[in-house]
Amino acid sequence: MRIGFNPNKDKKNNKSNFFHQVIIPVYIPNEEGYFKDSFQILKYCLDSFIITSHTNTYLTVINNGSCEKVINYLENLYHKGVIHELVNTTNIGKLNAILKGCVGHNFDLITITDADVLFLSNWQEETYNVFKNFKKVGVVSPVPSSKVLKQFTSNIIIENLFSKKLKFTNVLNSNALKMFAHSIGNDSFYNDVHLRKNLTIEKQNVKVIVGAGHFVATYRGSIFKGIKQKFSAYSLGGNSEADLLDKPVLKNGLWRVSTENNYAYHMGNVIEPWMKETLKSTKLISNKKVNKPKLEEIKYSSMGLIFKDMIFGKLISIVPIWNLFLRFKGLTKDEANKY
Repeated sequence: MRIGFNPNKDKKNNKSNFFHQVIIPVYIPNEEGYFKDSFQILKYCLDSFIITSHTNTYLTVINNGSCEKVINYLENLYHKGVIHELVNTTNIGKLNAILKGCVGHNFDLITITDADVLFLSNWQEETYNVFKNFKKVGVVSPVPSSKVLKQFTSNIIIENLFSKKLKFTNVLNSNALKMFAHSIGNDSFYNDVHLRKNLTIEKQNVKVIVGAGHFVATYRGSIFKGIKQKFSAYSLGGNSEADLLDKPVLKNGLWRVSTENNYAYHMGNVIEPWMKETLKSTKLISNKKVNKPKLEEIKYSSMGLIFKDMIFGKLISIVPIWNLFLRFKGLTKDEANKY
């Protein structure tokens, strides 16, 4: 039986001051083996986020089947107001957890990040600067990589093929590349050319790296509004991340890029002394007013997308043609063969 009238019926929600959502899926089922250090690394991740993020940032954490110790820690942060939205679920897989985080919101910007990322000072400011200066950018990673320039970037390349602004330049922070390689257990991930040269595009004295990884990246929120995918069969890997995080950017006629300098670190699953030291030296962001970047709607044609991706994308991926492109944009013959 119902008595009376629900006072919230037909009442609009209050306007939110948040415009930037950060989604962190967390899966730490125990503290053994692979997950031995994961809880402390999660703490480093969240502590660095708290220190470096402005007050208009909305934090969503998806507890994806973690152990009771982790659940209690996250619930404590939620009750303190540090976490704005906490979703507890069984292990439904990383991508399904991300989908849960996107539902029911309408944010201009959405950062999707793994729970082993250490955020550095100015990661948001530098990300916004890229969106401000490059109107066609759809996603920005704060961790540059010289090895992602072929991943869903055919539209950037063809649109700037004959521009002198698109060229190989010197890597700004090779040590950050080495640290990432070490964090994934593969110190030889980048060869000597990768550590020296990266493909950049420049506008108004701002450079970005062509391509972006997706262990931490900030997307236009509009990208996820048109996604038809509601479920992923993979717990991790497969084609799930490409279908949800990579292809939609390209299909919206937008660019995948990274900041020129490094503004976050991948920690992996083993604690190392530099993590605590870096966190201690990270400056607390002031609560000054933050202006969100203006995101213009980018119009595109379906035929143009087909040509840029399916035709030009396949053409330039042919090894001899790709090597010619690399040389055309500034690499030597030997460098192109090693890139």
